[in-house]
Amino acid sequence: MPAKKTETGSEGFSAAERAAMKERAAELRAEGKKGAKRADGLQAVLDRIAQMAPEDRALAERVHVTVTSTAPELSPKTWYGMPAYANADDKIVVFFQDSGKFKYRYSTLGFQDVANLDDGDLWPVSYAVQAWSAAVERQIVALVKTATS
Repeated sequence: MPAKKTETGSEGFSAAERAAMKERAAELRAEGKKGAKRADGLQAVLDRIAQMAPEDRALAERVHVTVTSTAPELSPKTWYGMPAYANADDKIVVFFQDSGKFKYRYSTLGFQDVANLDDGDLWPVSYAVQAWSAAVERQIVALVKTATS
């Protein structure tokens, strides 16, 4: 995915973004068993995002683009029915929980214990996300970079 930001609002992925993701999934399947597993994980994440309510879907799509462009080494997959991104050891590093999953008033960006977010004896591992903005994107990019460092 190119790092170029595209505004999609609640309309979802653009046709070009959907085509690029389908092409990438086909490339991964062509790489063999490991590539097929990654492609299946990507498709599962895209399918799950497509099932979300419009507000959650818009956030999940931006999170997906941001995480995959910031940390392309992470593999998309679903985890407890949520879009998630795993490291080379297949351990979940970051996940997105839409507000509709448990009828919360906000969506959540969460990090698992393999994320390198340690900061003393207390640090946050879950963030409420209610709206997308350039500031939110910058914060998520910084968190994902730190988590995968």
